[in-house]
Amino acid sequence: MTYQDCLDYLYQQLPMYQRIGNAAFKKSLDNIVALCEAMGQPQHQFKSIHVAGTNGKGSSSHMLAAVLQESGYKTGLYTSPHLKSFTERVRINGQELPQDYLVQFVEQYKPLFERVKPSFFEMTVALAFKYFAEEQVDIAVIEVGLGGRLDSTNIITPVASLITNISLDHQSMLGDTITAIAAEKAGIIKPSVPAVISMKQLEAQEVFETKAEEMQAPLLFADDQFRVDVTSSNLQRQVFQVYYKEQVFLQGLELDLAGSYQKYNLPGVLQVLKLMHELGYAISDKAVRTGLANVKALTGLKGRWQVLQQEPLMLCDTGHNEDGVKQIVKGLEQLQTKQVHIVFGAVNDKDVSTILALLPKHYTYYFCEAAIPRALPVSELLLKAQHIGLNGTAYTTVAEAIAAAKANATPDEVIFVGGSTFVVAEIEEL
Repeated sequence: MTYQDCLDYLYQQLPMYQRIGNAAFKKSLDNIVALCEAMGQPQHQFKSIHVAGTNGKGSSSHMLAAVLQESGYKTGLYTSPHLKSFTERVRINGQELPQDYLVQFVEQYKPLFERVKPSFFEMTVALAFKYFAEEQVDIAVIEVGLGGRLDSTNIITPVASLITNISLDHQSMLGDTITAIAAEKAGIIKPSVPAVISMKQLEAQEVFETKAEEMQAPLLFADDQFRVDVTSSNLQRQVFQVYYKEQVFLQGLELDLAGSYQKYNLPGVLQVLKLMHELGYAISDKAVRTGLANVKALTGLKGRWQVLQQEPLMLCDTGHNEDGVKQIVKGLEQLQTKQVHIVFGAVNDKDVSTILALLPKHYTYYFCEAAIPRALPVSELLLKAQHIGLNGTAYTTVAEAIAAAKANATPDEVIFVGGSTFVVAEIEEL
């Protein structure tokens, strides 16, 4: 098998949520349990931190991994979906999974896959666990794929759990209220394992308190302990004044991730790191500072309020639900530019009309369709947008939409690309 043969096999044989949506989501942990049993229970052979949430779990996972790496720990990082290459999903100290490891893994376990019939995601979780176990990582940061309770990653017993912001997303599978979605995310809280909640939200608070009590798990609402104030920011990085219990804790803390929403993620990350330090992990203030100032270089994070070019300024962000889009619009408004050109695509299992209603009517829109079966046809997207009063043109591909935006934008204007992770994944400049 070549690497490409291997990818073709995985994409064609295994139901893939990234491509087809809900039909690939298995509401049971039976398959991942069967895979890991056959592989010798790799998930119990390394220490881990489990990260769930609607928005912010990817950024938070990368921040934690960066600081742990900087602290000298051999650090695994499992995230999804990938943007450019499959191997981005599984990293150790920022280095992507070797292609030949994937080929050897698939060749070895193909008969098992044909018997168990896992989804694409279940296979990748088993792969990550096996790789981290074989490589004897000191700790791995494991990002939940979807929800928490029934997510394939939820067979680990971590040293700490982190739950970031909860907002409406994947309602057809997780429930259509913040309370219902929080209950699914709370499913990662394990007996006696400390659980950190990044931000206290009224509708979710009681859900987490009840679950933590049931599991006899220590529960910490990070924003009760930590307060972060932005002291300066630009499109590449931001600086925070961090207070712990109202005392200055970290002065001038630099983060190389832009986007105003990171201030909601930072308390949770800092609380988990403080907890790890209390559990005996050697995490110094210096490692926290250096790690957070170099998240992108250390972990390879892409697609979070990322600058792609200057004049015209071109940005992208993978935020794709109500809360994520509100934060994006807020960021665009802060740029105070003459005009914003938005390249926008969506998937067919989202309430896209609610998202479109959040977008400013005075922006210029370039609607498009990512090259996946799950993409919302651009003709439908255009009709929904026009119904809400957004003016724009439809393009059959992401590349054509970006080319049109570049042709129309003057050097002092802004181009933004987003609406879906899969639109961002097709940006050539990424």
